[in-house]
Amino acid sequence: MKKLLYLFLLLFHQFFYAQSAKKNIPCYDLNTVLKVQPTILYLPHLEASRSFKVKLLENASHVQKYINKGKFHTVKKKGKGYCVQKLDYSRAYLVSKAKTTLENIGTKFSKETKGQLFTVSSLTRTLEDQCRLRRVNSNASLGISSHNYGNSFDISYVRFNNVLKNNPKLEASLEKVLKHYADLGRIYYIKERQQSCFHVTVRNY
Repeated sequence: MKKLLYLFLLLFHQFFYAQSAKKNIPCYDLNTVLKVQPTILYLPHLEASRSFKVKLLENASHVQKYINKGKFHTVKKKGKGYCVQKLDYSRAYLVSKAKTTLENIGTKFSKETKGQLFTVSSLTRTLEDQCRLRRVNSNASLGISSHNYGNSFDISYVRFNNVLKNNPKLEASLEKVLKHYADLGRIYYIKERQQSCFHVTVRNY
């Protein structure tokens, strides 16, 4: 009986130790992530991100560090011209200039469309967040993303006023606003077909 009890405790300890060790191992390999080369189209987004002097965000503690320093600011769930959807794989924080730019885009969109709302579908993302996202979405970036620096966000072009539906008129109005800020040298943006969103990166203007 004692031997069985001892064996049970030994197996329980090994299982608990294995689970604890597993939790401490990142779900991504940093060397692999760093080796992935960005496309020519995406490279300006990464260069703009690095200009904010934010180091690559690997996990939640890195994000908290920049919050504590006053470098990252909370993005409200709703503002003039925009709302933020429930975030499962990103965090509602941005550097100051990105937050202000998002608010300006929202205000201009609201004015252009007489009070309509666009939806922000993603904001700041750590490498761990990205890894979790890749488990449910194979299209998620394997390499470094500009989301990993706190100055990028995604805007859905199929969800306006909290309604998931194609709306060519509002989509065109949204892209017109984005083009306005891109022409001013404030942002870069890419229309992502697979994700049905505009990927927006704020420049350090």
